[in-house]
Amino acid sequence: MAAPTTSPTPAASTGPLAGAPAAVALVRAVAEDPDAPRLVAVTGPAGAGKSTVLRELVRVWTEAGAGQDVTVVDDAHELGDDELADLRGRAGRPGARLVVAFRPWPRSRALARLGATLAAAAPPLVLGALDAAGIAARAARVAGVRISDEAVRVVAERTAGAPVLVDRLLAHGRVGGPVPPQLAEQIGYAVDAEDPRVVELVTALALGAPVDGEVLVPLLGISDAAGIGVGAEIAELDELSGRAVAAGLCTPDGRVVPLVAEAIRTRVAPARRAELRRHLAEIELDRGGSVLAVARTLRGSGATGERAAAVFRAAAAEAARAESPDAVRFYAEAVAAGAPPLTVAAHRAQAHLVAGDLDGALGHADSVLSATDAVEATDAVRAGSVAAAVLARRGLLARSAELYRWTAAVSGERPPAAAVPVLIGTGALEEARAVVGVDGSGFVAGRAPTLVDGADDLTARGMLDSVEGSPTAALSGLARAAGLLETAHGAALLPDTPAALAALVAVHTGEFDVAASVLDRALRTGLGGAPARARHRLLLGWIALLRGATGPASERLAAVDAGDDPLEPRDEFLAAALQVAIARRQSDLGALMRSWTRARQAIVRHPVDLYVLQPLGELVTAASRLREESWVAPHLAEADALLDRLGRPALWAAPLHWARLQAAVLTDDVEAARARSDELQSAACGSRFAHAMATAAPHWVGVLEDRVDAAEVEAAARGLHAVGLSFDGGRLAGQAALRTGDRRAVSALLACARALQAAGTDLRQGTVPPPAEEPGPVAEEPAVAAPAPVEAAPEPSGSGLLSERELEVAELVVQGRTQREIGEALFISAKTVEHHVARMRQRLGVGGRSELLDELRRILGDRG
Repeated sequence: MAAPTTSPTPAASTGPLAGAPAAVALVRAVAEDPDAPRLVAVTGPAGAGKSTVLRELVRVWTEAGAGQDVTVVDDAHELGDDELADLRGRAGRPGARLVVAFRPWPRSRALARLGATLAAAAPPLVLGALDAAGIAARAARVAGVRISDEAVRVVAERTAGAPVLVDRLLAHGRVGGPVPPQLAEQIGYAVDAEDPRVVELVTALALGAPVDGEVLVPLLGISDAAGIGVGAEIAELDELSGRAVAAGLCTPDGRVVPLVAEAIRTRVAPARRAELRRHLAEIELDRGGSVLAVARTLRGSGATGERAAAVFRAAAAEAARAESPDAVRFYAEAVAAGAPPLTVAAHRAQAHLVAGDLDGALGHADSVLSATDAVEATDAVRAGSVAAAVLARRGLLARSAELYRWTAAVSGERPPAAAVPVLIGTGALEEARAVVGVDGSGFVAGRAPTLVDGADDLTARGMLDSVEGSPTAALSGLARAAGLLETAHGAALLPDTPAALAALVAVHTGEFDVAASVLDRALRTGLGGAPARARHRLLLGWIALLRGATGPASERLAAVDAGDDPLEPRDEFLAAALQVAIARRQSDLGALMRSWTRARQAIVRHPVDLYVLQPLGELVTAASRLREESWVAPHLAEADALLDRLGRPALWAAPLHWARLQAAVLTDDVEAARARSDELQSAACGSRFAHAMATAAPHWVGVLEDRVDAAEVEAAARGLHAVGLSFDGGRLAGQAALRTGDRRAVSALLACARALQAAGTDLRQGTVPPPAEEPGPVAEEPAVAAPAPVEAAPEPSGSGLLSERELEVAELVVQGRTQREIGEALFISAKTVEHHVARMRQRLGVGGRSELLDELRRILGDRG
């Protein structure tokens, strides 16, 4: 029993109790009627403020002169049964004033009886964690300042609201960062004062052990030494947990208070820490539980041996299932710990592929493929599938197809559905049909139909439909496959994402909105992981290009090129074609020549497959413009052979025919243009996209032959615009206007060209793509080299001498464009351009080309 204390206490009754309204209410009630009988039980974990409440009550009773008749007892949980029984007797006396404080654990039968007696008189005062308002109030008392809401949150998170820890953390003046050494030492004293078994439990939890009896019982070495029977170990663990909570070291849910855990970790010897974590990992491994968290704590510890290697392998497999990049590091740790490299190489290859490291994936896969007699068949198949996916992403579809065939031979099954896009991309149509099956299902009997398998099946069926079925069905299947993979892991292991394939099919059918929507969603959801982001962004740039929005296309390309890692050959081919196409549409000869250097390198690194036919078409057109046809001739031959093997599918063939028609137009090759037009007629049924191109093709032939039916040309141009090809429609109308002598037709066609130019402009991006491209060969002389005599008196030089139209011509002359290019850009004839250049020579009083260029640059510089 403890006598009342009269030691000095704070004068303000609410000061030390800031943030504990129930305690303040009790003290105020005693102050208002100190002589009233009062039986009070005060309970709560260590550090909750029980002793502070008792001191305040003693102060109030003492100041009222009633202290000698009051019994106040602290830490009653440490008293013996006889002493507790005596207190219970005191509580039964008439007019008794008794306040007893104790922890919630341990609770003997005698203490429980005393608590029940006190609770019968008045509800117990239960002290616990402070809320946000309580922490803010303590800060005002301890630190004398008002702290921010964020600081309150940090304090609450680190201390779990324990008043003593809140006060101590605030007293150090820094609520974030590492635990101060002085505070760590203070907490260490409190921990060491507890039962050694409680200390072991709290230390284990602080070092990462889960609050799970199946782990903690063997970890702490708890056993049924007394032979009590089943459940004795758990009962002992429950008692230790209860003691830890009562000591203020753990929260009610059994987790260590974060600030306490930080302090403990700073005080545990490294050897002890490593040993405990190793033991913990082995327990988790033996029971088949999650080893990921504890394996992270072992990483870099230098742990070796068979058991450590097994732990790291299990952690790697667990991380791989969640497609976490940690899997790569855990497999490396497993090898460092002693696991034979070949036994983990296949899984390691897959982890590298998921993480986006294609070089690492291919290297580890190849190590397995080079030693197939020393590995399990399942590992060989896994390595082959990884290598096939990597090679497909690098544009080597033929080699990828060979690997899929090899894995099928090893497994004794048909190739996986994931192989179908590769097989179709290389022209192996019969094999693709066999994989999909007569019933249209690519599923392997006996295997669970997972989301990934469902997406593979939809992708396979969609790709088959794209070459011999309905384009709408193909697009629908691929879009649904992309949707399935948004919530599933495994897309990173595919040779291409269904989103990219859906976008390609949509682009080839003129469904640009659908293509952009699928790709935008894929980027938002991270479909395909990091390796697929560049491809999805480049395809979005390609869509913008086809729509005539060269500004957004350039931005997409620049964002991809700005990445830290070099592009894979497949993506580089698309990027190079995109750069060439942008320069060509902007009639920027210098940029076109510079981008062609990049394109030539991409061409030699990437063989032809079905999925690069449209970019190849852009390179064919640019090659004709630059007289570099020899660079693309072999690829065109491969493309023709590929399309023949696939039965000339209209969906895939039409855009390439269209590009070759544009190349023929550039070189004024009427015979080639007729041949391409005939090919487009045969592909017209493939889609409305192909139909629009087939309708416009004969009019291009007519333009080359100076046969222009203005009404029909305008209808064809607007038909191209209707399927998204505003640039191509404007160019057709503009070229037709320059080839007809009917003034009324010229006006109508130029108006149409301008309208389609405006329709192709992306106003939100502030880009205005030019409506026409260069029709003439690169050998044509620049505009300044073709003077025409014009009678005009020489006048002094100056920008005021040039009209607005002449200034527009001057800007394009300085850029190095030919007369035909300038005419197309300004919707005027080449002869009119020649007239304007001659007039500028006369007005500026210059003769040579270099003189004119110098003068025009000066004028334009002054004007700008």
